[in-house]
Amino acid sequence: MGLIGGSLARALRRGGQCDEIVGCGRDEAHLQKALTLGVIDRYETDIAAAVAGADVVVLAIPLRAMVSVLQQMLMGLAPNAVVTDVGSAKGCVVEEARAILGGRLCDFVPGHPIAGTEKSGVEASFAELFDQRSVILTPLEETAPEQSARVRAMWETAGASVTEMTVLHHDEVLAATSHLPHLLAFSLVNTLASLDESKDIFAYAAGGFRDFTRIASSDPVMWRDICLENRSAMLEVLQLFNHDLQQLEEAVRDNDGDAVVEVFSRAKRTRDRFCG
Repeated sequence: MGLIGGSLARALRRGGQCDEIVGCGRDEAHLQKALTLGVIDRYETDIAAAVAGADVVVLAIPLRAMVSVLQQMLMGLAPNAVVTDVGSAKGCVVEEARAILGGRLCDFVPGHPIAGTEKSGVEASFAELFDQRSVILTPLEETAPEQSARVRAMWETAGASVTEMTVLHHDEVLAATSHLPHLLAFSLVNTLASLDESKDIFAYAAGGFRDFTRIASSDPVMWRDICLENRSAMLEVLQLFNHDLQQLEEAVRDNDGDAVVEVFSRAKRTRDRFCG
């Protein structure tokens, strides 16, 4: 019952497609808050009890909690229930699901909503989070088509646009477009915080700095899990970035204005084309 799980619950309630929404977690006070806010209809702290009788089970949990939750969930899962997740890395989740779900792998539809904010907790959730945002599904060869269709319908009810791709392609794309930017934002703020002049640096930070580093306010534990669980793709894109950054450093050191303008111009053209 965090930002993603809470927002999905709110969006599905808005869409009128759920008879009952059950929250699950370890912190009962947090679950009570979700109940008070009207995000859920009831809650359970026992995972098997929470999923009992559910048509759809959404795992909105840290990546490194996946094994334990899958194991505890399995005994309570209804015969035709579909299971999906919202993890930002898919290879690790699929590997664990294969090992644990066995014959129920046909009911598993890995997913990832490309939406979020730097805030966390159910109190930060809102029904419009997924409106006109992308959700990527990475169904497996074993995944039953009708289960994929159910998860697609759920996300479309929440306002999202749903696409599909392979697990490997997802992890490569997200390493470059999401995981690397978060790592850079965390690293930049950490570097500046270690400077003797850090108080002045942050006191006079302009809008560009605040925009670029906003995501450094995200949950550190969640992003630790993402970086480590998708480390193969992360290392590849990090090596490429480090190479390009070194070339830019050399251009600045050599007072090579043409090389600097070339990098900046190519970056501007590319961003204007795809994000303008």
